Amino acid sequence: MKKLSDILYGTPLRDLIGNPNMAIEHLTLDSRTVRPFSLFFANPGLRTDGHKYIPEAIQRGASAIVCNRLPENPEPSVTWVVVDDTRRAMADIALNFYDNPSASLHLVGVTGTNGKTTTTTLLYNLFSALGYRCGLISTVRIVINGQSVPTTHTTPDILRTNELLARMVSEECKYAFMEVSSIGVHQGRIDRLSFAGGIFTNITHDHLDYHGSFANYLQCKKQFLDMLPAQAFALANLDDPNGEIMLQNTKARCYGYSLHGKGQFTGRIKELDLSGMLMEINGTEVWLKLTGEFNAYNVLAVYGAACLLEQEPQRVLTVLSSLEPVEGRFNVVPGPLRTTAIIDYAHTPDALKNIMEAVKHVMRGSGRLIVLVGCGGNRDKEKRPLMGKIAASGAHLCIFTSDNPRFEDPQAIIEDMKKGLSEEELARVYTLVDRREAIRLAAAMLQPGDVLLVAGKGHEDYQEVKGEKLPFNDKKEVAEALRTKIINRN
Repeated sequence: MKKLSDILYGTPLRDLIGNPNMAIEHLTLDSRTVRPFSLFFANPGLRTDGHKYIPEAIQRGASAIVCNRLPENPEPSVTWVVVDDTRRAMADIALNFYDNPSASLHLVGVTGTNGKTTTTTLLYNLFSALGYRCGLISTVRIVINGQSVPTTHTTPDILRTNELLARMVSEECKYAFMEVSSIGVHQGRIDRLSFAGGIFTNITHDHLDYHGSFANYLQCKKQFLDMLPAQAFALANLDDPNGEIMLQNTKARCYGYSLHGKGQFTGRIKELDLSGMLMEINGTEVWLKLTGEFNAYNVLAVYGAACLLEQEPQRVLTVLSSLEPVEGRFNVVPGPLRTTAIIDYAHTPDALKNIMEAVKHVMRGSGRLIVLVGCGGNRDKEKRPLMGKIAASGAHLCIFTSDNPRFEDPQAIIEDMKKGLSEEELARVYTLVDRREAIRLAAAMLQPGDVLLVAGKGHEDYQEVKGEKLPFNDKKEVAEALRTKIINRN
């Protein structure tokens, strides 16, 4: 519990009406979580204006309100903090309320279109195995020293982020690794955090429904590295066409990684199959339980970051060789008669292309590649025909199905995916809205040596339909479909 006046330190105020010495024990921008002694932020968001929820916050017992405009009849029992920039106020106040926790950690952020979850999770697993207490903030999960915490966004809001980091500090964590999304940067979810380093993985087509253009999307990614301080490191994938651009203008110490000999951290793939790959990293060979070129880049990013965090390189490689694939990322499910299914989160054109190339590479023409894929509703529509084209042109057979249709008609989404396909490609495409039935159909199609790639949902355990999250897990559904295939054959 802290005095309001103390946590307002450094925050530009337009007005303060009421008691500046009142006690505050909770910060929130969600009126549903307000309780006595809460400070409620009426944030003017993109979808809804927090000012609409001020009456509910007061009814639930809020002690103070941060807003950029007062109601017509301000409630006199509440202290009103009026600011011009609510986003900046949230960052300033959260930093004061939680005692600037990021400054007490070695916080590393990872940004990019693909690879954020794998890279942050591998870093967390690596440093945990090296004997450190660590924290993780990722799409898949939030973990504080081994204890999982519920997650809803790639990058939580700045209040939640500081709360999580403060809990990490209280658990004596030394390192923290977090995904940094472009939307999170744009919405101020990392404002005023102290980063020890930042990693850029790659940038391809995604979130253009939000950003409006690729240039805006790129700038948001770059903004994260630009904000890094001089004592931090900035590590970029130099094989990405925008890798060097991402390092321009940052004050941080700049480094690069590459599979083509650029930068300080280099590697090459010497062997690979469905169980893993042999890599040479900075001249040393190491066998990894991860496979595919995209994972080779993730491993290089992790290795480089660990070295920049002053870990012993050989020890890092030894531990990396023991790490398992991240949940929902290239997870292999063995099937009958030399068939295999792979579950992967690939939900962007580039990610789908990469995972398909990786699968075909390890298959070496031994069977057919069958791809099951969908696109999310109420999201970037431009990528739907791109996803459809990549799947239909690169697989022997495809099934287009649902993937979190949200409030859209799933059949209409599938029709968007089919746009631009040739007659030959359309002949390889099956459409089935029900994802469970689509998985069963795909399993039934498998012949000896075939591989089924189930893309798009990965770790998710739900289907989002008309505002509801209905239980659904690709890995369980695939395993059941393959089991049924065995039973039916017998």
